[in-house]
Amino acid sequence: MKMISALSGFLLPLALFYIIGYGILNRQKVYDIFIKGVEEGFKIVIHIAPTLVGLMVAVGIIRASGVLDMAANALTPIGTLLNIPAQILPLIFIRLFSTSAANGLVFDLFKEYGTDSTIGLTASIIMSCTESIFYIMSVYFLSVGIKKTRWTLVGGLLATLAGVAASVVIAGVCFGG
Repeated sequence: MKMISALSGFLLPLALFYIIGYGILNRQKVYDIFIKGVEEGFKIVIHIAPTLVGLMVAVGIIRASGVLDMAANALTPIGTLLNIPAQILPLIFIRLFSTSAANGLVFDLFKEYGTDSTIGLTASIIMSCTESIFYIMSVYFLSVGIKKTRWTLVGGLLATLAGVAASVVIAGVCFGG
């Protein structure tokens, strides 16, 4: 383990020297290219910032208004049928929009039920095998100008459904839920 740690501390400087050396050998203006990349990065951040702010505000409103809890209560019978704990349903919805908001819900679940509970384990597995589809579609597609998303949403929702199903099964079978 010490060898891996030492190697990882050595690889980053090595990669930096390699990139700079490669640029110099090819007679490139490395610093100018770096500055140009930073400028392009800032332009992208400025371009997507309104979308990020809008998503954060929307998630905050949904959480504070109680709509999330109402939707979870409405879907509890379906969740019970599929063996999904009712406490996990808000997490599944929020995860579609925001990873940071979903992390907040997971920490709340950990405080209330514990990290080693079936609910805590299911929440952890859901976080690792699902993605914030709407965030990715709005931010990344917007930043590169994709307007026609075709089957992206359907594919993402199906993948999320598979991830949730796998999370429930893994937590139930492997951890005795």
